[in-house]
Amino acid sequence: MSSQLYRNPPFRAEHLGSLLRTDELLKTKTAYEKGQVPHSDLVAVEKKDIKDIVETQKKLGYAAASDGEYCRHMFWGSFFPGLDGFEEVANVDPESFRPYAPDVAAFLEAGHKPGESVICTGKIKHVGSTYVDQFKYLASLVPPEEVKNLKITLAAPNWYHLRYKEGKAYPKDVYSSDEEYFGDIAKAYQAELQILYDAGCRNVQWDDPNLAYFCDQKMLAGWKADPLNKYSADDLFDKYIQLYNNCVAARPADMHVGIHLCRGNFVGSRHFSEGSYDRIATKLFKELNVNTYYLEYDTPRAGGFAPLKDLPTNKNVILGVVTSKFPQLEDKEEMKRRVYEAAKFIAEGNNISVEQALNQVGVSPQCGFASHREGNAIDYNGMIAKLKLVREIANDIWPGQM
Repeated sequence: MSSQLYRNPPFRAEHLGSLLRTDELLKTKTAYEKGQVPHSDLVAVEKKDIKDIVETQKKLGYAAASDGEYCRHMFWGSFFPGLDGFEEVANVDPESFRPYAPDVAAFLEAGHKPGESVICTGKIKHVGSTYVDQFKYLASLVPPEEVKNLKITLAAPNWYHLRYKEGKAYPKDVYSSDEEYFGDIAKAYQAELQILYDAGCRNVQWDDPNLAYFCDQKMLAGWKADPLNKYSADDLFDKYIQLYNNCVAARPADMHVGIHLCRGNFVGSRHFSEGSYDRIATKLFKELNVNTYYLEYDTPRAGGFAPLKDLPTNKNVILGVVTSKFPQLEDKEEMKRRVYEAAKFIAEGNNISVEQALNQVGVSPQCGFASHREGNAIDYNGMIAKLKLVREIANDIWPGQM
C-alpha cells in the first residue's frame, strides 16, 4: 500500500456507520416480515429515513455520512447470503459452533442457542453486489463532489469462519483447506470493491469484532483447549491478516479502506469480549494493508493506548473514546486529554512530535449505535448528543478541519 498518509477520508470526526432507526422503520420492517405490508412500503420508509439521517449527519458536521445501515437487520448486511455457495440457515446445529467464540459463548451463557447463520454449501462466487444499490441511493442524496466522502460498511471476510468449529465452516468435498476457501472469499471481495468503486464509492470500512477476540483471554484459553484445532490462535490471526490483504490486493489506489475492531455491540448494549490490543498490535498495525483503524477505547476492557506505538506514520487511527452504548455524556476535556495521551504514544513509537502524531488521529463513538437494528440502550436524542460531543472534541483539537 502507499507510503503516504490517506486523509479526508478519514475525517477528524467520524462515526461507525450504524445509527438508530425510527419507530416507524422498525414497525414497518416487522410488518413486512410478517407479510402484513408489501416490500414497496418498506422501501419507501427506508428511503425517507435515509434521506433524513443523511441531512442530520450533514448538519452535525460529519463528512463521511452513511445510510445508517437502515436496510440491514444486523451490521454485516447481505454480502455473504448474496454469494453463490452460501445459504442462510435458521436452525444451525449448536454443535457446529465454537462455544468459546465470544458472541457464541454469550448466547450459550444466556441459555439461548446461536441465532440464524450463514453457512458455506458450495463453491463461492460473487454474482452481483447486494450493497451497490444502497450506495447509489446514498450518493443521490449529496452533491457530486461529496460522493467520495460517503462511507459504506462491509462484513468481515472471516465472519463465517471463526465462529464454526474446525471442519464446519465449509464442506470438505468443496474446499480442501482454509487457504482454498479464503482464496474464493478474497476473489468475491475484490469483485465487490470494484463494483462499489465503479459506482463512485471511495470510502469503505470493514467491521470486524473477530480480530478483537484474539485479545480475549477466555477465547484464547478455549481455543488452546479445543483438540479439533489444527493450528494456534496466532496462526489463525496471521491467516486472517493475509485474507484481508488478498481482499484489497486489487483495490484502486484512491479507495480508502478502514477496519473497525470492537468487542461486541448487541441488543441492549451487550458486549462480548474483553482485552487490550497489546497482543495483536504489531501485526495489526504493521502487516494489515488498510489505511485507517477505528478502535474501541471507551472503557478499560479495551486496555490502554500503549499499543499505538506500533502505528506507522502512513496510517490513521480513529479513537472511539465516546461510548455509543449508554446515554451519559463523557467530559469533553477528559476526552481531549485522552486523545493527546494516545498521540504521545504514536509520537514515541515513531520518533515524531505529538503535533505530527495528531495528524494521524480522529475521534468517534466506540461502535455503532445500532449494530443490531433494535439498537443500543440509548435513545435518539442521546445519540445526537454523543455525535455532537464527538464533533466538538474534534473542533477543539483540529479547528477548521472536517
